Amino acid sequence: MSTSPSPLLPAVPHLIIPESEEPYLQGSRCGQCEAVFVGTRNVCSACGARDQMTPFALANEGELYVFSIVHRSFPGIEVPYVSAVVDLDGGGTVKGNLIGIEPDPEKIKMGMRVKTVFEKTDRKDAEGNEYLAYFFQPA
Repeated sequence: MSTSPSPLLPAVPHLIIPESEEPYLQGSRCGQCEAVFVGTRNVCSACGARDQMTPFALANEGELYVFSIVHRSFPGIEVPYVSAVVDLDGGGTVKGNLIGIEPDPEKIKMGMRVKTVFEKTDRKDAEGNEYLAYFFQPA
């Protein structure tokens, strides 16, 4: 019976956890029109090009595009929290939670600079594996 800790699992498929490097969010860039998307794709939904998508690491910083302060959620989810959509530098628009700031609309500004941070969640799957998730915080 192995006593070594289980590796962290990504909370979403576009979160990549290399063995000896920092985690990152993965995007795909079209070789024909340069459009950027979050995650892995085979077809560009901007120009329709097939097999022209190249995976790459999305930037870790960007601007807050829009946010919502959530006051009601599923049981076990602490509220309020800030749900945000971020336009990352170099392309890619990602949804995530904004942390490290009071959930007060007076303190959160559209266009504010944010950075991606990676943290272990407090939840585990049925086998006891832990998950790594990404969040945004003011830069």
